[in-house]
Amino acid sequence: MAKKKKQSSNALEVQNAAKTLFANIRFMSPDDPIKSIVVTSSVPNEGKSTCSVELARAIATSGKTALLVEADMRRRTLAGMLNVRPAAGAYSVLTDATPLGAAIATTTTPNLYFLDIEPNIPNPADILSSKRYRKLVGLLEDTYDYVVFDTPPVGTFVDAAILSTMVDGTVMVVKPNSTKRAELVDAYGQLKKADANVLGICATFCEGTGSEYYYAYYTSSGERVKAGEAASASSGHAALPDSRPARSAGHGSAAGRSASGARGSGRAASSQAANRAGYAGQADAAGRARR
Repeated sequence: MAKKKKQSSNALEVQNAAKTLFANIRFMSPDDPIKSIVVTSSVPNEGKSTCSVELARAIATSGKTALLVEADMRRRTLAGMLNVRPAAGAYSVLTDATPLGAAIATTTTPNLYFLDIEPNIPNPADILSSKRYRKLVGLLEDTYDYVVFDTPPVGTFVDAAILSTMVDGTVMVVKPNSTKRAELVDAYGQLKKADANVLGICATFCEGTGSEYYYAYYTSSGERVKAGEAASASSGHAALPDSRPARSAGHGSAAGRSASGARGSGRAASSQAANRAGYAGQADAAGRARR
């Protein structure tokens, strides 16, 4: 029973973090709203796709229409995460084989829609660079309140950098204590060379605070104790509730500040080939598992 409670608490924290991330994005440019967003990371396995899904859900639950686009043509994951299997995807739309309306799939979340991409697409970077894909991005922006693109890691493939030139902003997902500084700096540099509007960084895999964070107290000596322990505190003075806001994995700091002063970007380049091979290998394994 306790396990179910903890899982429920974690899910709520993730939802609140995603709502905070969405709020931060909205407040960044209230006069010129950021409607289309690329979500990427510097290296694989940083929680990028999960961040994309939760951000899109946060947008949809706010009452706005959100379209989640699978833009990772090498390792598709969103259809499985959403438990949606569209009959056609973006490639069919680009080749005029399927109308856009027929390729868009509904999800179990009201206001949240999904556009998949077919498997085994050759030359993903060339497709993203095409005039047809740019036109598709503009059409999606006109149709939905927000469009979220899940892309491959920018430190591994160029796809995110290409797509970042067509959208309003880019969010970098980072796994603290795992991602190397040089890899993050190199990825950020690639986005800036493409003239991307980097909105900030979203930290993932952060330690949860749990609901007890809201019910913590401080004694007169400054010691922080839980609500149940406050009565037994030796101070004897009235305890003050902790009014600080809960920490959120979705609260992004400016990427420029995170990247400034970093050294050793050359070391990041040497690991890109290994990341590409590993990324492709994971995609093949996932495809075999589905079959």
